[in-house]
Amino acid sequence: MRLLLVTVGRTKAGPQRELIQRYLKRAATAGRGLGLDVEHREIGESRAHRPQDRKRDEAKAIRALLGTAQRRIACDESGKNLTTGEFAADLGRSRDQGASLVGLIVGGPDGLDAELRAEADLVLAFGAMTWPHQLARIMVAEQIYRALTILSGHPYHRA
Repeated sequence: MRLLLVTVGRTKAGPQRELIQRYLKRAATAGRGLGLDVEHREIGESRAHRPQDRKRDEAKAIRALLGTAQRRIACDESGKNLTTGEFAADLGRSRDQGASLVGLIVGGPDGLDAELRAEADLVLAFGAMTWPHQLARIMVAEQIYRALTILSGHPYHRA
């Protein structure tokens, strides 16, 4: 199964980019033994003037990257709060049910287009607080890694 993290906006060089790369590299290593390929793709922020137009443009680019993904998980503050174990189980079920592509989506500064969010199979929140999109992408990268370590029985996650 291919696990594709799609994020809106480019992460500049520095600690944020290093953390994302570190967790995704670890996730790729952990995923190999589970039959999971982990990939990250950034799309540029729209230059439209109105927020709803920017979100619509970004949603179009996200849909183009995800194509025929069997499962789409959108990260949004309005979503469900899952435990890491529940998130890992969700990814494991997708793999076990034969999904070839699962997309995880993190929007830009304006958030996600409402239609794209409604199309998601799961809308996932990182608590009730609002997080900057740059920090949210680090958090989802770490949770991908943590979920894959749970699925592989690695001791990183200490529940």
